[in-house]
Amino acid sequence: MSTEFMTLSDCVIMIVDRYLKDLDGAAPDNLHAQIIEQVERTLIDHTLKKCGGQRSTAAQWLGINRNTLRKKLQNYGLDT
Repeated sequence: MSTEFMTLSDCVIMIVDRYLKDLDGAAPDNLHAQIIEQVERTLIDHTLKKCGGQRSTAAQWLGINRNTLRKKLQNYGLDT
């Protein structure tokens, strides 16, 4: 059994390479902003679910202030 694991950096490289391949030679548009927005939204949503909807716990896991989390939830339409 292998003890190797993928780092987050490895995952980013793998996904970006896949995304660029799927573009089939077309230039990506605003790649940095797309990645940051999609990753942050997914991370916040998934963390909140893992914390059973407890915003204080999710904010602590994410290392951000509860008010910052609240604003991000509103921004991403996740505050329902």
